[in-house]
Amino acid sequence: MRWSHVAFEGPIGVGKTTLVTMLSERLGAVRILEDVSNPFLEAFYDETPGAAFQAQLFFLLSRYRQLTEAAQGELFQQLTLADHTFQKDRIFAHLTLSDGELMLYERLWALLAPQVPKPDMVVYLQAGTEVLAQRVHRRQRPEESGISRSYLEEVNQAYAHYFYHYTETPLLVINTSEIDFVADKADLDDLIAQIDSMDAGTRVYVPRHAG
Repeated sequence: MRWSHVAFEGPIGVGKTTLVTMLSERLGAVRILEDVSNPFLEAFYDETPGAAFQAQLFFLLSRYRQLTEAAQGELFQQLTLADHTFQKDRIFAHLTLSDGELMLYERLWALLAPQVPKPDMVVYLQAGTEVLAQRVHRRQRPEESGISRSYLEEVNQAYAHYFYHYTETPLLVINTSEIDFVADKADLDDLIAQIDSMDAGTRVYVPRHAG
């Protein structure tokens, strides 16, 4: 693999962690999985006042610690796959925080962001909102029981807008609605080849069996 640090991004339930786990096992790569044990998350989905700001700050600091410690530990000198980027934090912050909370958040973000290493390339996983809702329901995480379809739709649209304008690294876009990397080994092999052959700019992944 020609890249050292590949990050996988996409909305809730799209399959980032599953894919990173499979690829890291196949390629013998180090994996960085986001800490989802946010103590404020359930209260946020239940729309408890103040919980959005608490949950967002917890995620911001957790992601900062994970990625900076990985860089200090020189993990990125070998192939490292992550199921998130630091930049994703702002997508959720702009969706969930009030104007006053966002002002404070942005000040903290400006202090932390320059110290966080950027990935060499990003894989953006897409899926329709109905597919996301089905996958979230299927995995049965207690803290996600309060997620509404309307919130998933907002997150999905926010990701689409963000990556439509994304230019920071090479970007591979994959619609996962009808691709099963778990069940089809050939699809996973094809994805590895696509990642390895990426160059500058954006590419939309077309499965080998399309058409």
